Amino acid sequence: MTFCTLLAPAPAQAAAGAGPATVEEQRLDQPAAQEILKRAGFADVAPEFARELAGARSYDAARRLVEREGSGLWRRAVDRVQGRGPAGGDLSRDDDRPLYWARLGLTRELRLWQPRFTLTQENRAALLDRLEQTSRGQTGVDYPGGAGCKRILLTGFDPFTLDRDIRISNPSGATALALDGTWIRTADGQLARIETMTFPVRWQDFADGAVERALTPVLPKVDAFTTVSQGRVGRIDVERFNGAWRGGFPDNDNASSTGPVPVSDPASQPQWTRTTLPYQDIVAHATGRFPVYDHTDVTEIPAGSTDPVDRPDGPTPGSTARAGGGGDYLSNEIAYRATLLRDRLGLTIPGGHVHTPVLQFGPDNTDPATGSVTDPQFVRNRLDIVAQIRAIVRVAAR
Repeated sequence: MTFCTLLAPAPAQAAAGAGPATVEEQRLDQPAAQEILKRAGFADVAPEFARELAGARSYDAARRLVEREGSGLWRRAVDRVQGRGPAGGDLSRDDDRPLYWARLGLTRELRLWQPRFTLTQENRAALLDRLEQTSRGQTGVDYPGGAGCKRILLTGFDPFTLDRDIRISNPSGATALALDGTWIRTADGQLARIETMTFPVRWQDFADGAVERALTPVLPKVDAFTTVSQGRVGRIDVERFNGAWRGGFPDNDNASSTGPVPVSDPASQPQWTRTTLPYQDIVAHATGRFPVYDHTDVTEIPAGSTDPVDRPDGPTPGSTARAGGGGDYLSNEIAYRATLLRDRLGLTIPGGHVHTPVLQFGPDNTDPATGSVTDPQFVRNRLDIVAQIRAIVRVAAR
């Protein structure tokens, strides 16, 4: 059955509010994406959603469907990674990519849907927005009531640089799926509950306030948080400083954005925020096979100057940010936004950003055009990264 036959019959002209699939959604048609969905047992997600959408007779019915299917997709992905229920195929359970590609299948169906009732552009956008939130775990954070345990929040990201290699996975997203709803003992023996969520690799979502909307109701409830993303080859970095600057590297929709990080109340916006994670303790503990660094490099324009310079020991007073320790992409930006929100809410909890190693395929599987979507070294690297981030969280939350 082809993709087009899954949709309700469409008129010659698209209904008001409908639009073409995004650049990100168009990658779904590539063989690697379809193989990942099939080998994880997620190939049925978008077709079933399309059939149910075709039966929706009102906006309220469509919203209920979006809520159910979005939340269900997140839970299905978490359950698969954490070993509950059937694997659905031979793709290793720790894989974050089935959730990513299945979500794009849902958003594409919803974006192209031709309902049998009037659906405004605003209502379609609201449905898409809600689908994003629910399928990323952003609406499902659930800490137990009462005292006696710590509450930890961890965030991850989607795969990115997909035009370079469509097969790519993001260990931060895999970590979020592996740790959501789990319990740990912190390094000082306290019981702690971890809740997680993920975010898209898209500049516009961040400019629209996706991070603040998701984190504002949650941060006041937690004892510690860490945003996580994929960083450098062969190492883990605890980023000390975050800068208020976008460097313009293309996102998953091949869009670019350069300039100050757009936030509310820009008049009070600092150029730099900093981690409150216990970076010295994290670096000192043997958490896994990858070396862990307290990363203090930044790029700044010093006060009174016009030229950017690299600083190995953090920003100087009065300087203007051009890159935080995490660079000038969305890794730096989520760290900046989360720690700025921490400060604006007046919270004194540990919080900051951790960069994982780059997740690499085996040495005989490096060609995106001819290589396999997985291999034993790829899986082993991802499992080791997830385990080490979990160990770092144990240290950070003590």
